[in-house]
Parts: sequence; structure tokens; C-alpha cells
Amino acid sequence: MTQLNLVTNKSFLWLSIFFAVLIWSGIEPKDRLTWVLEAGPAMIGLLVMAKTRISFPLTPLLYFWILLHCIVLMVGAKYTYAEVPLFNSISETYGWERNNYDKVGHFMQGFVPALLAREILVRKQIVNFAGWRNFIILSICLAFSAFYELIEWWAALLIGEDAEAFLGTQGYVWDTQSDMAWALLGALVCLIALKKSHDLQIKPLLK
Repeated sequence: MTQLNLVTNKSFLWLSIFFAVLIWSGIEPKDRLTWVLEAGPAMIGLLVMAKTRISFPLTPLLYFWILLHCIVLMVGAKYTYAEVPLFNSISETYGWERNNYDKVGHFMQGFVPALLAREILVRKQIVNFAGWRNFIILSICLAFSAFYELIEWWAALLIGEDAEAFLGTQGYVWDTQSDMAWALLGALVCLIALKKSHDLQIKPLLK
């Protein structure tokens, strides 16, 4: 099998999984407006990747984690983050007062952007000193997380009472702060756990 055929097959598999989950997610979601708001970023991400596929192809590792993040978004879009069935069961088992699926989403909100930011900074050789690069990546992820919280606030103001499913605070007063903390944790875990494997995949792409 040639390298081109291998890449084509992997792309087909990636797209097949993406659209299968997207279609499943869009069939009778809990709240249609929430579905649009939550699944929208996954579809926008797909369009961006399609446009940059030739000029700036990503590493297989990054494509894998982006797909996983999209799945997390689409599951949350179908049920709303406060009512994902698996996490309802987990909450009952461990006596949690809330459904914590949203924390998975915010962990991924730090993890995947950290990997993306790292790939861009390393491949473009923007910051060569690892310490400063990691600091900048963490700052980018926190800024992105904070901006998303602003988007949630603006959406709540525009939509009114119907925004509760999108916000998913579930009455937790520190929801915004904990969301950002989970994003920071996700970014830290990414930088620590994936550095070596990421570098191995980036090396052939360096000009």
C-alpha cells in the first residue's frame, strides 16, 4: 500500500467517524438550539482543517485528538452537558450532586488547543525555547477558555432563559472558574504526556 493510499484511507476513516457521530447527534437532540451551539465548533473546525489540509497538514496524533474532541462536543450537543446518560449514572453511583460531563469537555478544551498551539509554534519555529513555548501555550489555552466563558455569557444574554441547557452550570456557583481550571489541567497534561510522541511526528514535517 502506497503512502498516498494510506493517508487517503485514514482520512476516509476519520471523516466516516466524524459524520456518523454528527448525524447520530443531530437526530432528535435534547435541545435543538443547544445542539447548534455545541456541535457548531466541531463543524467549523472541520471546515478549517479541510481548507488547510494541503498547505498545513497536521500530524496524525493531532488529527486523532481533534476527532476525539469533536465527539465529546457532539455527545454534549445531543444530550446537553448536564444530562449525558453515562454521567448521570456515574453521579448516582458516586453520590455527586451534578452531572460532570461538562468537565470532560473543558478538559478537552485545554488539551486539544494545547496540542494544536504546540504544533504550530514548533513547526513554524516561532518559539524555540521549550520553557517559554510551554508558558505561551498555557496562556493561549487559558485565554481561549476565558473567551469561551464570555461567549457563554453573551449567549445567555441573547437567548435568555433558554440558555440554561447551553450554559450547563447546574446551579454550581464556581462553574466558570472550575471550567477554566479543567482547561488548564488539560493543557498541562497534554504538554507532559504527549511531548515525545508529538515531537516524533513533527520531525518529518519540519522544513
